[in-house]
Amino acid sequence: MGLIVGIDASRNRSGGSIAHLIGILSQCDPIKYDIKEIHIWSYRSLLDQLPEFPWLIKHNPLSLEKNLLKQIIWQAISFEKELKSVQCDILFSTSGTSFCLFKPMVTLSQDMLSYEPGVMSYFGYGAFRLRLQCILILQNLAFRRSQGVIFLSRYAGKVIQKSCGRLANIAFIPHGVDEVFREVQSMCPWPEDEERPISCIYVSNMDMYKHQLQVIEAISALRTRGHKITLKLVGGGTSAAEKLVKNAIENSHQKGSFVERVEFVVHKEIPALLSESDVFIFASSCENMPVTLIEGMAIGLPIACSDRGPMPEVLGNGGVYFDPDDYLSIANTIERILCSSDLRSSISKQAKLLSLKYNWKHCSDDTFQYISSACKEINS
Repeated sequence: MGLIVGIDASRNRSGGSIAHLIGILSQCDPIKYDIKEIHIWSYRSLLDQLPEFPWLIKHNPLSLEKNLLKQIIWQAISFEKELKSVQCDILFSTSGTSFCLFKPMVTLSQDMLSYEPGVMSYFGYGAFRLRLQCILILQNLAFRRSQGVIFLSRYAGKVIQKSCGRLANIAFIPHGVDEVFREVQSMCPWPEDEERPISCIYVSNMDMYKHQLQVIEAISALRTRGHKITLKLVGGGTSAAEKLVKNAIENSHQKGSFVERVEFVVHKEIPALLSESDVFIFASSCENMPVTLIEGMAIGLPIACSDRGPMPEVLGNGGVYFDPDDYLSIANTIERILCSSDLRSSISKQAKLLSLKYNWKHCSDDTFQYISSACKEINS
């Protein structure tokens, strides 16, 4: 007969979580895993981005187009009935904060902010910090009542289980990366004799734990040392981080002439931006799985990277590392790249090679194999 799988994508709002859904569904071969149908519940604009297949049935309850409270009420009260009405055998929750009590359920962990030691201090003692603490409690409850939990990195699995307790059935399945990033080649030969500035790029939403402020200070320090270098920051952000970054640019002795802000770019335009750059910077101190980092790896740029979280696990010896809280550490690491062609060549080749592990076909196969196996194990 085949399994019927339900997917809860009701609160997938971040770019990474949307890319993950598109990636695994686009590459899914349901027959391979004895899956008859996949039903997905989400808001209309996300459903419109998903592929069209006869086996993929999309549901758009009116509540998912309304405010967060109404979404939660729908999830807690109505969702289980809808799952049973289409005879779902198992639920795949793509958000760790599910209020649905349907069983069996496999949960995907995508959020690390509530768990990362030290990150809470960036947010002070306000409403946002309280929200993170509530998310931690809800996620721990969801993980413990799930029949299986998927982590995007081993680092995330280790840190989260220190909080929620050891889980009996887990899998480590990293994100994929779109093939277009591997197909695009760098358009810029390394500038010789300072014929043009060396262009650094950092692609990330702007927030305190992303450390754009320290990156700006590092590039400013390198310019003071005589390096002809610029920085492009790609991504919007929160008001607190935006204000600090704006002040840092205005107060720098070059009056920010070396920093370009690009607040919003559709995902399909990012490969071109990366191909026009010389150095890729990734300075976050909190990630479950750093999607933009593996995109930079796939392009084959020399990478200066934060030494926190899962970044060393993902990048390995395909980059050089710095302390993201210390602008001088960032500056010194970038300077190593600027001053050594052998280092640039070595880490670029290794990063591109390592990026081959991160592929949507593997991610999709491993995810649906795990879901199918979890369901059959429960019913056996």
